[in-house]
Amino acid sequence: MTDEVVRSTLSDAIALHERMKATDVKPITDAAAAIFETMTRGGTLLIFGNGGSAADAQHVAAEFVGRFQRERRALAAMALTTDTSVLTAIGNDYAFDRVFARQVEGLGKRGDVAFGISTSGRSPNVVAALETARARGLQTIALTGRDGGAVGRAASIHINVPSDATARVQEVHRTVLHIICDIVERAFE
Repeated sequence: MTDEVVRSTLSDAIALHERMKATDVKPITDAAAAIFETMTRGGTLLIFGNGGSAADAQHVAAEFVGRFQRERRALAAMALTTDTSVLTAIGNDYAFDRVFARQVEGLGKRGDVAFGISTSGRSPNVVAALETARARGLQTIALTGRDGGAVGRAASIHINVPSDATARVQEVHRTVLHIICDIVERAFE
């Protein structure tokens, strides 16, 4: 039974990666290009999501500020998921739906990139942040699951992992995020 679960899970993960490989990869390369262009001009990547997507946002910010696989200068990236004082103050004084949008208002500048991650494509706080970012002149990117939902529609660049299985979507999201990090880092060589 346990061996069967292991093999089945690995097969499902591989199948979804293969499905992504067979789709149009242009949204992934467009996202990497937008991030590179922003960082070249001294702009910042603002990245955010909930739960596992919050962890992914923090992971990606660390890869850009630190390094992914190559030595290069530090790149400006910030996960909007990490400051508990900011998150709880905004959640308390406004609403949880505003926790990322309010940070985009305060930290984002025209030409920066706002990158929202949502496995469901339905996260109201991610939608609000992307809409705020677009109104303020930031480039917007969404990384979603399922059919992309309102999150995908709120972004100018939409990368969708078409699956209803949250865990499998998260696994492919991490691969896509690593690909973006790799492309950007190589561009700085």
